[in-house]
Amino acid sequence: MNNRKFRIWNIARLKRKVMEGLSMGRTLVILMLGSLIFFILLGLGGMAEQRMNSSPVSSMKGLAASLSSHFFIDMIGMEMPHMTASKETSSFSGDKMSTFVFELLTSVNPKDPKSLLAGELPGMKANQPVQLSHGSGNEDGEAPADYRPDPAAEQPEENPGDTGEEPPQGEQGDNGIGGEDGPDQGAEEEPGSKNEPGNTSKDGKTTGGKKAVLIYHSHPQEAYNPLLTHPSDNPGAVSPSKNVMLVGSFLSKRLEANGIGTLHDKSDYQSTVPGYNYNYSYKYSRQMVMEAMSQNDGINYLIDIHRDSQRYNKTTATVNGVNYAKVYFIIGHANENWRKNEEFASKINAKLEKSYPGVSRGVWGKSADQGNGEYNQSLSPNSILIEIGGIDNTKEELQRTSEALADIIADVYWQEQEAQKASVKKDSDPANKRAASAPTKESGTADTERKAAKAG
Repeated sequence: MNNRKFRIWNIARLKRKVMEGLSMGRTLVILMLGSLIFFILLGLGGMAEQRMNSSPVSSMKGLAASLSSHFFIDMIGMEMPHMTASKETSSFSGDKMSTFVFELLTSVNPKDPKSLLAGELPGMKANQPVQLSHGSGNEDGEAPADYRPDPAAEQPEENPGDTGEEPPQGEQGDNGIGGEDGPDQGAEEEPGSKNEPGNTSKDGKTTGGKKAVLIYHSHPQEAYNPLLTHPSDNPGAVSPSKNVMLVGSFLSKRLEANGIGTLHDKSDYQSTVPGYNYNYSYKYSRQMVMEAMSQNDGINYLIDIHRDSQRYNKTTATVNGVNYAKVYFIIGHANENWRKNEEFASKINAKLEKSYPGVSRGVWGKSADQGNGEYNQSLSPNSILIEIGGIDNTKEELQRTSEALADIIADVYWQEQEAQKASVKKDSDPANKRAASAPTKESGTADTERKAAKAG
C-alpha cells in the first residue's frame, strides 16, 4: 500500500514539473521566434529603404542634422565648467529640451502653430522638409516657408515711375533665354560690372568668355515688400527691379567680376506663357535650362533663385554690425543623384558659415510631398535652389548677401576647376601612363600561363 502511494506521488510531481517545463519552454520558444522575426523584418526594411527610397529617412526626423556646435559644447560643459563661460542660453535649458522632446514625440513644433494642423488639413503636409546641414542662422531648425501666391498677390505691382514692362525681346534672346544678349534690367549698372565676355578676376582667373553658370527663376515674380508701394503677406511683382530677378542680377554681376561667365535668364513665365499654371513652374524653367545648356556647352552650374515667405526677424542676420538677408539651400530628393547636389550645396554652406556666420539657415531636403521635389537638379550635380531673403528684406541686404554668395560660389568653382586640371595632368603624365601600362609580376605570370595553355 505504501509503495503504491509513493509511486502515485512521484508520478504527480513528475507530471507537474513536465508541464511547468513545457510551459516555460513554449514561452521561450515564442520569445525567440518573435525576436527572430522582428530582426529579420527590421533588416529587410532597412534594405528596402536603401534600395527603394532616394530620400533619406534621417535619424530622429532630421533633428540630428540641426544640432549646432553650441549643442556639443554645452554637452562637454556639463562635465567641464570652463566650457560654459558664455552667458548665452544653454542648449539644455528647460525650454529647449521640452521643445525638442515634444516635437520628437508628436511631430508638432510648439514654435510653429501651423504644424499642429498639418496632419489634419489636406493642404498642409505633415511630412516636413529634412535638414541636411546645419546653418547658424537657424538655431531652431525652422523649415523654409513657401506659400503659393493667392490670386490677389499674383497681380503685378504697379509703382509710380516704374512701367512694369517686361524686358525687350532683344534681351530675352531669339530663343527666349534672357540675359545673354543684353544687360540685366533688374539692377542698376555699376562701373566695371557689365557682363562682358572674358571678364577677369582680381587674381587673373577667367572662363575666357564661355558661360559656366546659369542663374534663373522658376518663380520670377516673387517680390520684396521694401521695393513695392503696397506691401502684402505674399508680394509679387512683374518688374525685374522689384522681384527675385534683382537678386539674380546682383549675383550674376559679381560672378562675372570673379571671372566666371554667367548667363542670367529673366523669363517671366507667368506673363508670357499662354494658359500659365503655377503648378508647372519647374516644367517651364526646365525647358529653358535645357535650351540654355544646349546652346552653351560650358554651363554646368545651375542656380535657381527664390525668396522665403517668412518675416524680417527670421530672414535677417547681423554680421559685424551690418545686416544681411539669410539664405536657405534646397535639395530635391526626387532626384536620384541628390547626394551630389547636396555635396555642392554643403561646400557653399560651409564657406558661408565660416565667412558670414548667421547668414545661412542650412541645407534642406524636400521630397515631392513638399513641392516639386526635383527642382531641375537632375540636369547637373552642380544644380541647386537658393532662397535669398524673405518678403521684408531691403535691397541693400539682398545685395550684400548676393555678392557674398557669389564670391563663395566663385571660390568653390575655381577650386573644382583646379582639382580637375590636376587630375587631368596626373592622368596625362607619361610616368603615370608607363606605371599604369607596365605589367606586374602577377599579371606577367598570368600572361605566361595563358600563352602556355594556348600553345598546349
